[in-house]
Amino acid sequence: MDATLGLPILVILIAVALLFDFLNGLHDAANSIATIVSTRVLRPHFAVFWAAFFNFIAFMVFGLHVANTIGTGIIEPEVVDATVIFAALAGAIVWNVITWALGIPSSSSHALIGGLVGGGMAKAGISAAVWSGLSKTLLAIVLSPLIGFLLALLLVAIVSWLSVRSTPFAVDRAFRVMQFASASLYSLGHGGNDAQKTMGIIGVLLYSQGHLGAEFHIPFWVVLACQAAMALGTLMGGWRIVRTMGLRITKLTPMQGFCAETGGAATLFMATFLGVPVSTTHTITGAIVGVGAARRVSAVRWNVASSIVYAWVITIPAAAAVAAATYWAVMALR
Repeated sequence: MDATLGLPILVILIAVALLFDFLNGLHDAANSIATIVSTRVLRPHFAVFWAAFFNFIAFMVFGLHVANTIGTGIIEPEVVDATVIFAALAGAIVWNVITWALGIPSSSSHALIGGLVGGGMAKAGISAAVWSGLSKTLLAIVLSPLIGFLLALLLVAIVSWLSVRSTPFAVDRAFRVMQFASASLYSLGHGGNDAQKTMGIIGVLLYSQGHLGAEFHIPFWVVLACQAAMALGTLMGGWRIVRTMGLRITKLTPMQGFCAETGGAATLFMATFLGVPVSTTHTITGAIVGVGAARRVSAVRWNVASSIVYAWVITIPAAAAVAAATYWAVMALR
């Protein structure tokens, strides 16, 4: 572990972590608003304000289970020092910027996890990993989009059966109103799961420097700062990825948008309460594919969906590689 950092360096590292949180909100704004924008229920700028509000208040609903997993369940807390944290954030930020520029909805969550693994292993080798927590996270890469897909598919079937006697106009009007609720729930789940990852990073940094005492916990000011940074990032939008998520995977109606958001939100709520750091990007993509496939398999643009899956597969190793290179570069300059 590094010697105790001076206050200016500590503040700079916390600022870099909050920058990642801001970019997470910017990058993942599409997760919260893509469906409600693509169905034209809300205009993009109104939608981001709506999503940002629910992103911010998420800490009032959820505990801090995900933050604790990130702080102590990915790499051993004893391995963590300022250089590891800086390398982890560098890996995550670089990968986020690359995928944002290309309009690819990759996972900010898994970029951060990859960064942590890369930085930790660059310092201490394979023994740095907490395999129980890491394996749970890797399993969620597969399960979260699958659960989102199945829940959205089930919801489409249920809603279609319940609406069989209604006119298409009446169904469309009803679900335009209901999408406000489903988008709110998804934004709440996004803020609850994703902002906690940065809380865990800042928490373990403070713990490694002896600022939290003998027991790891997340100070309330860290909670507020992370929720605010994510909400601000969401306000800035992320229109390249909105287009991919909301328009290019499949064409959505308000009813399908409601089912995708509700299925995705249910998945995020379950994962957050269980303390599993899942990808909100993976979850909503799975749900959107689910509602498209419910109409007909050919309604999904599988070439777009497959390119997104490729980005998922390489996110953790790519961010880990950048983080490891950053760690070794910093150590070489010392």
